[in-house]
Amino acid sequence: MPYKHQVIPLQAHEGNETAEQALHSIVDGFKRFRNEVFPQQEELFKKLATAQNPRAMFITCADSRVVPELITQSSPGDLFVNRNVGNVVPAYGQMMGGVSTAIEYAVMALGVQHIVICGHSDCGAMKAVLNPASLETMPTVKAWLRHAEVARTVVAENCNCGSDQEALAVLTEENVVAQLDHLRTHPSVAAKLARGQLFIHGWVYDIETSQIKAYDAELGSFLPLDGDKIPMATPRARFPQS
Repeated sequence: MPYKHQVIPLQAHEGNETAEQALHSIVDGFKRFRNEVFPQQEELFKKLATAQNPRAMFITCADSRVVPELITQSSPGDLFVNRNVGNVVPAYGQMMGGVSTAIEYAVMALGVQHIVICGHSDCGAMKAVLNPASLETMPTVKAWLRHAEVARTVVAENCNCGSDQEALAVLTEENVVAQLDHLRTHPSVAAKLARGQLFIHGWVYDIETSQIKAYDAELGSFLPLDGDKIPMATPRARFPQS
């Protein structure tokens, strides 16, 4: 039986709740899950109890408004998710931390066939890249977002953006392209890309409209994901396996 996303109530909360109210809301959610959702999906969780076989790795922003399983209607176990500020992928060797570790594990141990890097509209990280002064009291975030500097430079030197909103939208896309380039520097990724055994994708999700644009490497542009053809960011395999 497919996972029932519709049994999870979707409602925005007001930002003026107390810490106690916030905690009770989270705990109440767990109780609904255990008492209402889990019993209907118990067979699925039994299968997942001892193994995982995700069909894709999904690298996206830590933003609370972006829920990969919801927007792709995926079940538990379908996506190997890594979330961080700005959907950043450090180039190989620069910072051998959680993102690099997760990529290597997903490719080498889990054998995922797809890696998606997904940015989103109204991204606070991208706003900060455009306004570095806002990060003066957050040195760790400032250091982390240096991995998006290449995207900022591309936009600054090539986009005659007419407004801050346009600059943010263009930067969000360029950051996804930059992180795709970083992703390809990881040896585990590069080897499987060369053999045609791994496919990479760059998406930008619009929170307000639900639209997703995907990067087409051949055209060098972002196209609607729900068009006639799925845009692909994967380079041509140089050592294809028969």
